[in-house]
Amino acid sequence: MEIVQEYKVMVQQTAQRSYREGLVAGTSGNVSYFDAENRLVYITPSNLDYNIMKPEDIMVIDLDGNVADGPHKPSSEWRLHAEIYKAKPQVKSVIHTHSPYATGFAIVHQGIPLILVEMLPFLGGDVPVAKFGLPGTDAVGLHAAEALHNRNAALLENHGVVATGNSCEQAYLRAVYVEDAAKAYHFARLMGEPVCLSAEDELYLRKKYNLPLENH
Repeated sequence: MEIVQEYKVMVQQTAQRSYREGLVAGTSGNVSYFDAENRLVYITPSNLDYNIMKPEDIMVIDLDGNVADGPHKPSSEWRLHAEIYKAKPQVKSVIHTHSPYATGFAIVHQGIPLILVEMLPFLGGDVPVAKFGLPGTDAVGLHAAEALHNRNAALLENHGVVATGNSCEQAYLRAVYVEDAAKAYHFARLMGEPVCLSAEDELYLRKKYNLPLENH
């Protein structure tokens, strides 16, 4: 079993970037990368200040939570990440954030409809809401994985945001796009009745971006 330092650096840098950009506060949120070859998850530690987090602080666990490397406890939300990796083999990175606008919609249990063209190529369409699961339980991951069907990001009821990608960079950017869409949708609702993309336009764009077609 080989521990890859590069993966630790990626997770640590992404975590600190998400903190600097306001996607998380305090020690909330978590980031992981999945080494599919060795079936190992590189994940941020539990309750460690992002400002002092170093690559050697990143924990390495298997999909059952057994620690393979690292000096801390893994994130208490490791099950969220593990269940997504089990359900979506194409995913290599997961980021969980508490970005304020998107989390606001998660609190009122409202998804973000398809209001922006870029939501299709980046997020796969609208942003659905995953059913509530108690923090640190399998239910959080199972509900998230279900909501992520044909989607790259979802809201977690009363919890926050989860975004996925084939790299830490891609997962991070998708989390940013969720917050951007949530902010735009929030302001649009203040100004009037938001208008979503038409079914015809969505179908055209799904074909253009080679995305799964959906029934309307």
